[in-house]
Amino acid sequence: MTIQEAREFFRGKKIVVFYGGWSRERDVSLRSGKRVFDSLIRQGFDAALMDVDHDYIERLKELQPDVVLIMLHGKPGEDGTFQGALESLGIPYTGSGVLASALGINKVASKRIFQSVGIPTPDYVFVPAWREMGEAHREVLSKIGIPAVVKPKDEGSSLGVHIVHDEAELLPLMEKERSEFGDFLVEKFISGKSVTTGILGTGSEAFALPVLELRVKGREFYDYQAKYTKGLTEFVIPAELPEKSYRWLQEASLQAHLALECRGFSRVDAVVSDDGVPYILEVNTIPGMTELSDLPAEAEAMGISYDELVLWILKSAYE
Repeated sequence: MTIQEAREFFRGKKIVVFYGGWSRERDVSLRSGKRVFDSLIRQGFDAALMDVDHDYIERLKELQPDVVLIMLHGKPGEDGTFQGALESLGIPYTGSGVLASALGINKVASKRIFQSVGIPTPDYVFVPAWREMGEAHREVLSKIGIPAVVKPKDEGSSLGVHIVHDEAELLPLMEKERSEFGDFLVEKFISGKSVTTGILGTGSEAFALPVLELRVKGREFYDYQAKYTKGLTEFVIPAELPEKSYRWLQEASLQAHLALECRGFSRVDAVVSDDGVPYILEVNTIPGMTELSDLPAEAEAMGISYDELVLWILKSAYE
């Protein structure tokens, strides 16, 4: 389905935008969903917003949408939970399905898949909530070393991510991570450039958008504040990388999207090491669509307007 065909296909159909919800990323979801909704209205579609609460099934039965556009970030909107519910109700929805959503939000499961198909990703130690902390701490020091990155297994927007520079900081940060998030991982720190690559399409039709380099100002890395505070991050599009590294990164990002069986759109976060090697960190199956978000900026750099990007997302419900 082309963009023009999508514009005609969805004309007159009832589109409900899921946004808000109750995850730690609620505020970002509200901003993404409202901006997508405004685009749908601007383009003349019959759209409604639903701030998702636990009564969403009853509300869906009242609204009777033809399609749901999911703009929920974090759990349970991005992990397959709502996707499964919508499938059981027979309602088409945008983006990745149940399996790809569950894999994408689980950093450990996705890294295992990346490794199995030869996609480079930093070494890591998984620390499930049941594991003895002293044993895990010793394995991290022997396998990963310092510096290292401590991060939750299944959160987005860089929530709970910490870079450890001193061995004395490691165990306290690991204990803090467990108390706040349960399962977590400790990943090898890769010195280099923070980059992200949007992917549009499904299967053989999928393609990579221009690579975006993220230059953070006044923060150690691209954390929650840097992501959503105007002026804290400079976007460099296309990323200033050697040609070989740039193409290699686009291909690895596309392969990550395909390996998880993502549908329609995603954003693949990575780091390119100082010696030019790209390492894939994770795949975001519902990336942000705010005025400061990466995916719209990458699409624009390829000549795809925000309204057209919304149509790309909308048509994924039927791919």
